[in-house]
Amino acid sequence: MTDSPQKTIDFTPMYASHDAFRRDLERLATAVAEGRAGSPQVRAGWENFKRQLHIHHTTEDGGLWPRVRERAAGRPRDLALLDDMEAEHSRIDPLLAAVDTALADRASELPDLVRALTATLDDHLKHEEDSALPLMQDVLTAADWAAFTGRIRRTQGLRGASVFVPWIIDGAPPADRARFLGALPPPARILNRLLWEGRYRRRGLWGGA
Repeated sequence: MTDSPQKTIDFTPMYASHDAFRRDLERLATAVAEGRAGSPQVRAGWENFKRQLHIHHTTEDGGLWPRVRERAAGRPRDLALLDDMEAEHSRIDPLLAAVDTALADRASELPDLVRALTATLDDHLKHEEDSALPLMQDVLTAADWAAFTGRIRRTQGLRGASVFVPWIIDGAPPADRARFLGALPPPARILNRLLWEGRYRRRGLWGGA
């Protein structure tokens, strides 16, 4: 390789996304405990969570893991890790569907399902952070990573970005907020400050959970 992934890949957006997924499931659990799970704001928060997770995981499955697998050819332990990543994604999907159904039916098992989803997703995110990100840092180039993030941007589009950016920083500590926004192109920061964040806040996702 001609460039050094260690010096060129910035995983700030990945960590920020993971933190936002964890935050939303905490908000869902709070809403369930307080009997607010059926409110329009909570349902809107849940729908956005599902959309963001779907984009995140399908882009990894379609554009990231195959590239890492290609770069890690001949390394059985690393290839097994990638198999684990894909298998963990497949275990999350049925739990999402189960929570979806329980929310619609106001089923008594909803708290248990939310706990199961939270534990399963958190285990996956931690596994990815502890093992898959170091592997990516080792085998990917800056161009590889740019191809992945570019695929996410194309999937989101401008309309999706207008929700994704303020969603990521919703409730984030000031240092994390500044770090994430600092990694964005200047036009996105300006749009977020002037338009996106205000629109996002007016939607009241999760109803203040």
